[in-house]
Amino acid sequence: MAESANVSSPRDLVVARPEGLYCPPGDFYIDPWRPVDRAVITHAHSDHARVGHGHYLAHRDSAGTLRVRLGDITLQTLAYGEAIEHNGVRISLHPAGHVLGSAQVRIEHGGRVWVASGDYKTEADGTCTPFEPVPCDTFITESTFGLPIYRWPAQAVLFDEINEWWRANAEQGRASVLLCYAFGKAQRILHGVDASIGPIIVHGAVEPLNQIYRAAGVALPPTLRVTDPGVDAATIKRALVLAPPSAHGTPWMRRFGSYSDAFASGWMQLRGTRRRRGVDRGFVMSDHADWPGLQEAIAGTGAERVFVTHGSVAVMVRWLAESGLDAQVFKTEYGDEDAVAGATEGGAES
Repeated sequence: MAESANVSSPRDLVVARPEGLYCPPGDFYIDPWRPVDRAVITHAHSDHARVGHGHYLAHRDSAGTLRVRLGDITLQTLAYGEAIEHNGVRISLHPAGHVLGSAQVRIEHGGRVWVASGDYKTEADGTCTPFEPVPCDTFITESTFGLPIYRWPAQAVLFDEINEWWRANAEQGRASVLLCYAFGKAQRILHGVDASIGPIIVHGAVEPLNQIYRAAGVALPPTLRVTDPGVDAATIKRALVLAPPSAHGTPWMRRFGSYSDAFASGWMQLRGTRRRRGVDRGFVMSDHADWPGLQEAIAGTGAERVFVTHGSVAVMVRWLAESGLDAQVFKTEYGDEDAVAGATEGGAES
């Protein structure tokens, strides 16, 4: 079945423009990909939060990551559930469970309620406020992992696997290098692993974000930089090393001698992805909802109309239509730091 075209109505609270998703009565954009005057930002991943906007509105826990990534911006923040009015449109932010500060944007005007989800996951992970379904007439959803094959292991199962791998490597005297995205995944891993196994070393791209999470009250174990005093060969041999995928194969990795490496991504559910990444292990871990999570989230809104923005769009639209919903597409430019990992599978993941 072909994707349903975006058939907009004069009463629609969000429409697609070349700059991004636009709210006509409010005269603002949600996660625009071209510079605009006013932007509501769902979270600080680079495909949703870009430079060049005149004014930014985001959740208060996004302030640190937005400023680290975008520099000196004009930023207004809200708490979850706090509402403001702009041009007669009531705007509030609600937990998306994706990364620290991630939010769904609820907009209300003229008796209509729309919710734009940004990116989200439905299982709580301890590092950000868990996802909450927000009742609405129209829901704008992602579909990064919108195929029935994608079903994530429970948190406890995932971390048992990571701890077992790290422990076995430490007992053999070799470092465990786990490639993961610096914002979101790295902090989830830090929060969930058994830090008693050994020291934890992080790449320079990870530590500034760790500091933001700690400042927000998220419990993370102590971390080291490889250049810190006292980090010697004995320390490295028992260490868990967290680094972004861009570090793979660089001179920085040579510091760890003979190591075992792994990659944490939802794409690891597919055969062949680990081989293409050239790592020893793959751990199935995503900051996006899996197939059951997407179904649960959409049903929880009670929306009769759903727009799908990115990912496995055609499959999700077909499933929604067969479920009796008015399903359409917003063509967007979302697709973030994990695009390289998922390019051959037709998606992107943060």
